[in-house]
This record gives sequence, structure tokens and C-alpha cells, in this order.
Amino acid sequence: MKATWNNTIIAESQKTVKLEGNHYFPSDSIKTEYFKASPSNSTCPWKGVASYYNIEVDGKTNKDAAWYYADPKAEASEIKGHIAFWKGVKIEE
Repeated sequence: MKATWNNTIIAESQKTVKLEGNHYFPSDSIKTEYFKASPSNSTCPWKGVASYYNIEVDGKTNKDAAWYYADPKAEASEIKGHIAFWKGVKIEE
């Protein structure tokens, strides 16, 4: 699977975890130079607290376009150490 934004591959892995229609990429499969920590958080009742990254490519920023659960609840333990995308990030095989 590949995650692409602004015509740039920002993550690539053959071992994503699919949950609720989202592909979660292993954290070691992202190209870290495009990811900047965001202060944003949100809470899912069954997964826990999500943290976000802004994605920055060629001078453009996609705010909070990637999220992860640093310490997911037990029911979502399979996504620990994984990152998912939205806000125009294209996911394809």
C-alpha cells in the first residue's frame, strides 16, 4: 500500500492494518521528513486518544492529515505503532 499527498509518496508498506476502512501504516514505513507533530488530539470511545501529524510537502501543509494512537485501548492494540491518513491523502495498492 502507498500513501500519497501532493504527488509525493509519504508512506509505503505491504503490512498495513485495516480498521474501520482505514489503512494503518507501520510507523517505520513513513517518510519522516514529511511529518511534523501537531498539538491536536481527539478521543475515540473504544480506541483511545489519537494524536496527529501535519504533512508538509514542497512548502504545502496538510494540517492533522495523519493520526495515530500512542497508547490504544486493548480492543485496538493491533494499531499501536501505526499511522493512518485522511484529508486528501490518497491510499492505493
